[in-house]
Amino acid sequence: QVQLVESGGGLVQPGGSLRLSCAASGIFGIYTMGWYRQAPGKQRELVASITNGDMTNYADSLKGRFTISRDNAKNTVYLQMNSLKSEDTAVYYCNVHTKYDYWGQGTQVTVSI
Repeated sequence: QVQLVESGGGLVQPGGSLRLSCAASGIFGIYTMGWYRQAPGKQRELVASITNGDMTNYADSLKGRFTISRDNAKNTVYLQMNSLKSEDTAVYYCNVHTKYDYWGQGTQVTVSI
């Protein structure tokens, strides 16, 4: 059974930083890991993804502020978020893509004074 456990969300002031982590278990082989987010009233959107070979893909609007990385030995993906803005407020979901898509439970990120 595949399980994704996310951590690292919370409340941060504009301009601050957060680091999200997602540990995957029960999954083997080659797969892409990524982060999506969903703000209230909006569709879920890709934030960033990374392959087993460390090829990355980012939403154009987030390049330069967010960095995705992974530790294959730990089956863990990270998202470093810098210079956070109020519009980054959303629930952030971890994703693992193989033949199927697996999702974490989501972690709330709130950027506010």
